[in-house]
Parts: sequence; structure tokens; C-alpha cells
Amino acid sequence: MQTLPIVDTSNTTSSQSTFDTTIKRRKTRPVKVGNVTIGGGYPVVVQSMINEDTLDIDGSVAGIRRLHEIGCEIVRVTVPSMAHAKALAEIKQKLIKTYQDVPIVADVHHNGLKIALEVSKHIEKVRINPGLYVFEKPNVNRTEYTKAEFDEIGEKIRETLEPLVVSLRDQGKSMRIGVNHGSLAERMLFTYGDTPEGMVESAIEFIRICESLDFRNLVISMKASRVPVMLAAYRLIAKRMDELGMDYPLHLGVTEAGDGEYGRIKSTAGIATLLADGIGDTIRVSLTEAPEKEIPVCYSILQALGLRKTMVEYVACPSCGRTLFNLEEVLHKVREATKHLTGLDIAVMGCIVNGPGEMADADYGYVGKTPGYISLYRGREEIKKVPEDKGVEELINLIKGDERWVEP
Repeated sequence: MQTLPIVDTSNTTSSQSTFDTTIKRRKTRPVKVGNVTIGGGYPVVVQSMINEDTLDIDGSVAGIRRLHEIGCEIVRVTVPSMAHAKALAEIKQKLIKTYQDVPIVADVHHNGLKIALEVSKHIEKVRINPGLYVFEKPNVNRTEYTKAEFDEIGEKIRETLEPLVVSLRDQGKSMRIGVNHGSLAERMLFTYGDTPEGMVESAIEFIRICESLDFRNLVISMKASRVPVMLAAYRLIAKRMDELGMDYPLHLGVTEAGDGEYGRIKSTAGIATLLADGIGDTIRVSLTEAPEKEIPVCYSILQALGLRKTMVEYVACPSCGRTLFNLEEVLHKVREATKHLTGLDIAVMGCIVNGPGEMADADYGYVGKTPGYISLYRGREEIKKVPEDKGVEELINLIKGDERWVEP
């Protein structure tokens, strides 16, 4: 996936406005995951997860490859047993032999120390869930946790986590501490309730254990299926880490977002809101669809916020009674002819009333000014007027004349 650099115009001012329109990202440390870097000012990284059974080696290799080829930069796989962990070693080797070395995250859950230690030998990153990594047997009669009980379980967590931390540290690999709102440990629920505070304290506990062992290749996530809970949890962890002098990158996502239009809107509402605030270094859109459907949504979010340029940016008015041509049809034709010109901004405007002003930032403009004719613009300058049936062809010729055309 081609990504063009974003020009920082944060110091640009004009007589019309002194508002800064660029996103100021929270400063985080760089964390390497294979040949990809999360945080540290690097572009926001796109992730997804295959849905093949990890025991299906050929199917998993094919699934990882499909995702990577369309722009997924880090791929997660589930590793629920030791058999799956050993299969992951074969998956990794087959990827290298038949395709390339794709950065992989192993998802480890219940009582996962032995599994995590095994996969840490083969892949770049391990994801653990603090609520499930050490199993706490529920007590239906419990009404509270004493400090002694709380600390006793905390020490058990440390003993169980330490071998994995040491293994990852010594190999220069990374870990995601992935807290989920729906799977907080019982003592966190009793102490903080089913709240963003409980999620944050769960993560901080694991971070402190890692830091005490001089391991800081950490990425943190605070996922929830309800957008307001997700937003509150991420904002709170960013605030708490800033207070504690922690600068770990954040992985954003709305878990179990569903499918279709609403799943995309729900994911965008959570992820884009935080990115606009400067929070977030890597994202995943979790859809109940084929994993490949998640990647275009991720890139659309990043493109819309100006964080990555991976496609042509089209500016088009919604059409009204002043529109002088079939706007929907023409936009489709322009997009089909130019969608491979990554990095360009192209405007298609139905009339002269708002056209030139609204498309002022576009590289090229296609505007209906008089019936039957199209005015073509380069930036703010009108270059020529052409018959409507020649509009798309002449737009291409204009781009070619500026030596900005590449063949599809």
C-alpha cells in the first residue's frame, strides 16, 4: 500500500484564520514489530486479524498474505493451545519461503504462559489480556477484596508474567497489553467496577511489572464495544500515562462493532474521534465480515483525517437544483479514470456558486459553469472550458500535461 508523506502546515497562518488544522499526535516511544514501527511519530499502522484456524497452516498463510497484499501492515492470529503455537512456527516459515516476512501478533488468552513462551520464539509480538492471562476463580459469595488478597493475586500475576517479559525483552520483541471492557478480572471489577477506571488500572498494573523488568516494548489497548466507554478508557489511559511519565503507543479499536454500514460508522466514531485528539498510533476496525473488508475502512479514516495519503481525495458537492450535469455519474467516471493517482486531490463541482471556493485546496477541478460545458481548473486557476462530453478526457490530458499522470 503506497502512503505519501503528509505535509505539516502547522506553522502556516493567514490573515483569514489562525486556527491550526493539523492533528497534533501524542508523543509516544517507537515500538518495533518486525519491520514495522508503531508510535514514535511514524504513520498510524493498520492491523487486522485472520479468521482461519491457526492449525490450518496453508489457509492461515493464504489469509495473512491476502491481508498484507491490500495494505494490512501487522496481522494477528489466535493461539488458544500449544498445538496452535507450534503451527504458528510453521506458518511463519512458510510465509517467509513463499511470500515475505509479515509481522505477526499472537493472541494469547486463558492461562497462557506456556503458549506465549512458545510463540515468542517464532513471531514478533504477543498480545495478552490482563483480565484472562492469570485465571481468578470467581467466588459467588465475595463482597469485597482485601488489600492482602488483591496484592497476593498481583504477585501471582508478576510470577506468571515475568518469564514472558524476559523472553520478549531479550529477543527485542514486543507485547500488546490488550484490556477488554468485557473481560476485566474479578478483583478489578470489585475494586473499580465495570468502568474505564478498572480497565486503566488493569493495564497500569501490567505496565509496571514490565517496567520493573526493564521491558518497555509495549503497546496498550483499551477496547470496548460501546463507543462512549472506549473513548473514556483511551482518554483516561493517555492521561494516566502522561502523569506517570509513560509514553507507550496506543492501539485503537471498537471491539465487536458488528457488520455493514453501522459497524463501519461505529468503528469510525470511536477511532476517528481519538485520532483527531492526537491519541492513537495503530488501529483495527473489527467487522463481522471477511477481514479484507476492514482495511479500506482503516485507510479511509486515516485519509479523511489527513494522517495518511493512500488514495485520491475527491471533493464533490452533494448536488442541488443548480447542478448543470449528472454529478453522481460524472464523479463515478472521474474516479474510475483517476483513482490510481495516489496523492492527488480532485474536485467535481456541479455549479459555479460554491465550486471554486470549496475546491480551492484541490489540485484539479471539474466544474459546471455553463450548460453543456465544463471548466477545468488547476488549483484556483481556470485553465480551459471544454464540451461536457470531453470533460473527463480533457481532465486526464491536463494532468498528463503537468506530468502528474501515471498509467494504472
